[in-house]
Amino acid sequence: MIIETQFTPLLGLAGGALIGLAAVILMAGNGRIMGLSGIFSNLQTLSFDQHFSWRLVFVIGMLIATAWTALFMPDLQTIDFATSPVMTAIGGLIVGVGVTLGGGCTSGHGICGMSRLSPRSIVATLVFMAVAVATVFIIRHVISGAA
Repeated sequence: MIIETQFTPLLGLAGGALIGLAAVILMAGNGRIMGLSGIFSNLQTLSFDQHFSWRLVFVIGMLIATAWTALFMPDLQTIDFATSPVMTAIGGLIVGVGVTLGGGCTSGHGICGMSRLSPRSIVATLVFMAVAVATVFIIRHVISGAA
């Protein structure tokens, strides 16, 4: 069974390298930034322009990778959400609002923007990380401690 907080530096390094490689391939081959929120939101517009097909293939590739992982890494299937589906949906909506307000997602700012030394992306990533640290602290030490 995989524990969410388990320290796995080699798996993290391999995953990060693959994400970085994918970002470089997309930028070199298509001149586009690999920001998932932008890719997905532009795909939802259903404007069948010259960028529609690569966005569709990108999203289908993510779904195939998820299915592939489920087939060949059965330990990952034991990961369970510690909250209800309603709270998960609310969290997703909050993330969507943050992506809209922040002008992009963690992959666009944190991976692609920071590697290009974009000041906007550096600030956005610092805000993402500060909010993440504060959220974990509040959930683990304030809310759990009060219960």
